[in-house]
Amino acid sequence: MDLTSIPIIDHHAHPLLKPEATADPVGFRQWFTESTDPVIHTEHVPNSLFFRTGLRWLAEMIGCEPTLDDYLAARAAQSYDVWCLWLFEAANISVLLCDYGYTGPLAYPHQAMKSLLPCHVEPILRLEVLAQDLIVQHDTFAAMRDDFVATVGRARRDGYVALKSIIAYRSGLAVEVVPEDQAAAAFIPLKKEARRNGQVRLASKPLGDYLLNLAVEQAAVQSLPLQIHTGFGDRDADLRLANPLHLRGLIERANCPLVLLHAGWPYCRETAHLAAIYSNVWLDLSLAIPFATTGIPTMLRDIMGMAPLSKLMFATDAFTMPEIFWLAARWGRWGLGRVLDEFIVDQFLTADEAWSAAEAILGGTARRLYGV
Repeated sequence: MDLTSIPIIDHHAHPLLKPEATADPVGFRQWFTESTDPVIHTEHVPNSLFFRTGLRWLAEMIGCEPTLDDYLAARAAQSYDVWCLWLFEAANISVLLCDYGYTGPLAYPHQAMKSLLPCHVEPILRLEVLAQDLIVQHDTFAAMRDDFVATVGRARRDGYVALKSIIAYRSGLAVEVVPEDQAAAAFIPLKKEARRNGQVRLASKPLGDYLLNLAVEQAAVQSLPLQIHTGFGDRDADLRLANPLHLRGLIERANCPLVLLHAGWPYCRETAHLAAIYSNVWLDLSLAIPFATTGIPTMLRDIMGMAPLSKLMFATDAFTMPEIFWLAARWGRWGLGRVLDEFIVDQFLTADEAWSAAEAILGGTARRLYGV
């Protein structure tokens, strides 16, 4: 199936960086892996399917030889604004929901993203970054907690379309109900760290769990979806703690939509199971697409065989440069189209049902869930 005409609502992505961040081979190659190891970047990324196929596809699009030096030279000859416009229009991304929680001096802020891209752009509020900022700002646990609740409680009014948690990276997905006194005690050493360093990393399980439970309550009041990182990521994600099955307690306490990000890869079947039995759980396909490359159809067959098709949402989880958005969209449409073709041939779906499923997965379900 050719799905290029179906617009994508990219419900989970990150801001672009200014072009100088990816202008040389070192800066360009490093974003084709979740590894932070420079040896991986230099010696092994050039041998990955994601990089090799992606470079060939991009060279075909821009009209140059499929070598990194030739591609970067051809890319540098383009206006960056025009190149972004071209790739996003080719990807047919109509809406972008952007998590600005992981940025730096070269990242485009929200207003710049809105000006740069041809699609509608809306922000997502990352909870752990908010909490870290408030720990630095406030001297007492009570003041920090109250400001956190107030800020999350007005998230929809402030223009956010979703909340986002990376607690999987920090203390794992077995989110427990924590008494207030334990959370207050955990605040003390973090505040000392903040005074010493001017910043803090929220990795305390008691405080992280406590704040996430508060955020779930505020999300429910606003009918605001909460995105939760599950499964693989960069090297500080312990996959043993990132299995979405650990979320059972939180899922059963939550009265808001929970979007389990990245298909929980490699725990894709577990994530599909949760989406199949809990009405408040949704399954996101980003990051696993595009990084799984030729394994994407296998993953989709397992997920689509278990989870209702109405629970699945495609996103890119793209970042840094427009090429990643375009490549993720191409890999995603390829994998989804291939599996839906098989379902038609095997008479699991009619052609009309398969097309409707593609429309829902690529955008329709996200449009309804996030109200965009």
